[in-house]
Amino acid sequence: MARTSLKPVSNTPPEVGATLQRMRLERGLTLEDLSRTAGVSKSMLSQIEREKANPTIAVAWRLANALGVDIAELLSSEVKKTDTIRILEAHETPTLPGEHAGYVLRILGPMELAGKFEWYELTLAPNGALVSGSHDPGTTEHLTLLHGSVELEVNNIKKKLKLGATARYAADLPHAIHNIGKSEAKVLMVVIHR
Repeated sequence: MARTSLKPVSNTPPEVGATLQRMRLERGLTLEDLSRTAGVSKSMLSQIEREKANPTIAVAWRLANALGVDIAELLSSEVKKTDTIRILEAHETPTLPGEHAGYVLRILGPMELAGKFEWYELTLAPNGALVSGSHDPGTTEHLTLLHGSVELEVNNIKKKLKLGATARYAADLPHAIHNIGKSEAKVLMVVIHR
């Protein structure tokens, strides 16, 4: 009987965080939505997306089923060839609609930076608001008003932004961005995770 030796393809486990987040956002799911569907805690999902933890086979299987993909696709570490200049058309930009709260959040940053450094274009309808709970400790946000009129609230402290102004604040506290004007408001928001 001949003996066969198995050789590992790689000494490091695949980093599935960016793939998981991309698939989740493409489906318009929040961490909470995916947590509920897959039966995986929200904190575990956050750690996986930030590459702070790798999922077990059982967790990966539940996530793949919840996302409707094959487990191999979720665990793939295949690096796609990128063009020297890649244009992402407006219709290709991942968008999180929050119509019920009067906002649309366009994800401008690349998925591979998600959980580390993210940037968004936030459009708020009159009286619209993006309300957020506390993010991970050390997270900061930087908000630049492009047009309209907004008020920023962080831990119950409120400040109105002037056109072109940038607010820098701790996002590990409850915070909200409110459109206090009578027309649409637009801001550029950068999130930095520590």
